[in-house]
Amino acid sequence: QVQLVESGGGLVQPGGSLRLSCAASRSIFSINAMGWYRQAPGKERDLVAVITRLRDTNYADSVKGRFTISRDNAKNTVYLQMNSLKPEDTAVYYCNARTSLESGRVMDYWGKGTLVTVSS
Repeated sequence: QVQLVESGGGLVQPGGSLRLSCAASRSIFSINAMGWYRQAPGKERDLVAVITRLRDTNYADSVKGRFTISRDNAKNTVYLQMNSLKPEDTAVYYCNARTSLESGRVMDYWGKGTLVTVSS
């Protein structure tokens, strides 16, 4: 079991920056992958960025070059640095952890989300 708590959301003007944090209740060293998803009003939840245990990263095309995902295993925290924010980035951002149990079953854990609003 792992609890995830997001923070860092808020209101920012277009072109501005925000840094989201996802604090895990236990070590993330053994977690296969952690990522950020977002859900805008009236839309489905989509992948924003993911980082694996080996620190490989992948990004949605819409955020590539603007967002950076990173992890600090010592602090049990994953970050999402968001630069050059656009109004279409407005959404609730969710932290995700994907892990494999000893039984082989893959388990997903989710935070409650943090709201990012990009508006002038």
